[in-house]
Amino acid sequence: MRLEAKIFGIGVLFFVPVGLIYAVMSDGEPVGTVGLPLVGGLVGMIGAYFALLARRIDPRPEDDDEGEIDQGAGDQGVYAPWSWWPLVIGFAAALAFAGLAIGWWLVLIGTAVGAIGLVGWVFEFSRGQHAH
Repeated sequence: MRLEAKIFGIGVLFFVPVGLIYAVMSDGEPVGTVGLPLVGGLVGMIGAYFALLARRIDPRPEDDDEGEIDQGAGDQGVYAPWSWWPLVIGFAAALAFAGLAIGWWLVLIGTAVGAIGLVGWVFEFSRGQHAH
């Protein structure tokens, strides 16, 4: 996680000075003058989180300069290989984005379908044949 913290730290060192230079060169154009330093602040918050996380967890194989590829082998997480819920969430997103062009009522339907799909995906292994 130290590498990620350094990458985001470099982002702060880039965005904040560029925002100040932009403010001077554009005679205080409001969107970029405020936006670029804010992006630097947001990148800094992510970098600070990664720095704190790096102190709490053990070093990963990716953090070892002398590490080998096979050190990262093994399970990377639990994924549902035959899940239909991502399709439902994708359909809900399509409905919601179509609703921006057609009408707000369709956005509400897409949001409701998306909430149902998200709950179904999260609790997929908590019921039926796969319940723990």
